[in-house]
Amino acid sequence: MIEESIPGTVPNWIGGEQSEALSGKVFDKLSPHSGKPLYQVVRSMAGDIERAVRVAREAQPGWAGLTPVRRGEVLHDIARLMRRDQEDIAAVVALETGMSFTAAMGETGAAIAQGEFMAGEGRRFYGRTTTSAIPHRHASTVRQPVGVAGLIIAANTPIANVAWKVFPALICGNTAVLKAAEDTPATAWLFGRIAQEAGVPAGVLNIIQGQGEEAGAPLVAHPGVDVVSFTGSTAVGRRIAAVAGERLARVSLELGGKNALVVCEDADLENALHWTLLAAFSNAGQRCAAASRIIVFDAIYEPFHDRLIERVRRLRVGPDDGDDLGPVINQRQLDNLLAFIARAKEAGAVIASGGCRLDDEAHAKGFYLAPTIIEGAGPHDEISVTELFGPVTCLYRVGGFAEALHMVNDSPYGLTAAIHTGSIHRATEFTQQVQAGVAVVNGGTHGSEPHMPFGGLKQSGNGSREPGTEALDVYSELKDIYIHSDPGQL
Repeated sequence: MIEESIPGTVPNWIGGEQSEALSGKVFDKLSPHSGKPLYQVVRSMAGDIERAVRVAREAQPGWAGLTPVRRGEVLHDIARLMRRDQEDIAAVVALETGMSFTAAMGETGAAIAQGEFMAGEGRRFYGRTTTSAIPHRHASTVRQPVGVAGLIIAANTPIANVAWKVFPALICGNTAVLKAAEDTPATAWLFGRIAQEAGVPAGVLNIIQGQGEEAGAPLVAHPGVDVVSFTGSTAVGRRIAAVAGERLARVSLELGGKNALVVCEDADLENALHWTLLAAFSNAGQRCAAASRIIVFDAIYEPFHDRLIERVRRLRVGPDDGDDLGPVINQRQLDNLLAFIARAKEAGAVIASGGCRLDDEAHAKGFYLAPTIIEGAGPHDEISVTELFGPVTCLYRVGGFAEALHMVNDSPYGLTAAIHTGSIHRATEFTQQVQAGVAVVNGGTHGSEPHMPFGGLKQSGNGSREPGTEALDVYSELKDIYIHSDPGQL
C-alpha cells in the first residue's frame, strides 16, 4: 500500500533531496476520519525558506535556458508518471482529506489533465508579431520567466491545487518553492517524489512543509521570491498582498467565495436538486466554488425546499465510495463551523437540517458535521456574507429574476454563480449581469476545467486568473522587441 511508503516524518524537498527542518521540530498530521495521528511532518521555518529560495535562484537560469518545448517534455513526463501512479496518489489524497477514493481519483485525474495541458503550452509559448508606425522597424513580444515563484496552496483539493500552480510556474521557466498545505503534506511530498523521477533538475521544484505563519509568511516576505501565488482565505490574501506589495512583487490571489445557485420557477427541479446537493455538499463543502447560497423563486420554494431537505437527510456521510461526503479537514475547522451555525441560530435563522457534529460510533472520533441547511437568515447576516468552507448552505426566497440577481450580486464575493432555468433569455441576462468570475447555466457552481481561466471579482481575488493559458500571464514577463533594418545594406 502506498500509505506504507509515506515516511514516518514527512520531509521537505530542497535541491532535489529530502531534508528535515532546521529546527528539528515536527507536528502531527491527524486523520479527518478517526482523529488519530497518521504521521509527523517537519515544521519548517524562515531558515528552511531561506535555503529553498537560495537553491531555487541558483537553479533558475539553467531551467529558463531550456527551450519551452524541452520544459514541456519534462512536465509531460511528470503527468505521465502521475497517470501511472494515479491510484497511489488518490489513496494518499483520500487518506489525508477524508474524501472517498473515487472522489480522490477524480481529483487526481483533473491534476493530470492540468499537467498535460500545461506541458503542451511549451509548444504554444506565444508572443506577438505586429506592425510599427516607423518604416523598416519590426515589432514583436516574447514571454520570459519572472524568476522564483512562491506557491501557497490549500488542503481542500490538494493534488489539483499543486498542479494548478506548479505546472504553469515551471513551463514559463520559473523555479518554484511550494508551501504544502499543512493538512495534506504527504500529497505534496509524493508529487515531489514523482517530479524527481521525471527528471526535474535539482532546485527547480522545492517543497516546504510547515505551518502558515512559520513557513508561509517567510516565503511571502522573502526578497528572493519574484511572484507569489496563493489560494486560500480572503483575510490571509489581504496580508499577502500587503507584504509582497512592499517590494512590488507580483501577486496572484484566488480567494474565498459565497457562491449563489438560483432556481427559477421554470427550472428542471430534478436537475436543480441534483446540482444543489453536489455543489453544496460534495467534498464536504470544502470548495471555494461551493454553493453556499441557494436562492429559490417563491412560486416553487415549498416543493423545492421539502425535496431538498428530504434528500439532504438521506445523504451518507463517511470516507468510503458509497458515501456522499466525508469529514471536514480538522478539528479547528469543525469548531469554526459549529460556532457559525450557533451564531446564525441566535440571530434568528432556522436550522432546517443538520447543524450538529455527528457523534454516533462511526463518526464521533472524526471531524464530521451533519450536512446542514439554514433558512430565514438575512442577506447581510454573518452566515450570508462569510465563507464557511464546510457542508453548510443557506436557503433564500425571492419573488423573481430581478430580486434574485440583486441578491446574488449583493455580496462581498464574486467567484462563481449558477442559474437553473428553462429560459434562454434569463440564462443570457444572468451570465452577462452576474458579478462573478464564473457563471454556469443549469449546472453547479463548481467544476472549472484546466484549460479555462478561474478567478473572481471583489473579495474573491485580485483579478488574476489561473489556470488556463491566462496563468502564463501570472508567471511570465512580456518583453517588447524592436528591430530596425536598413534597406541600404541589402
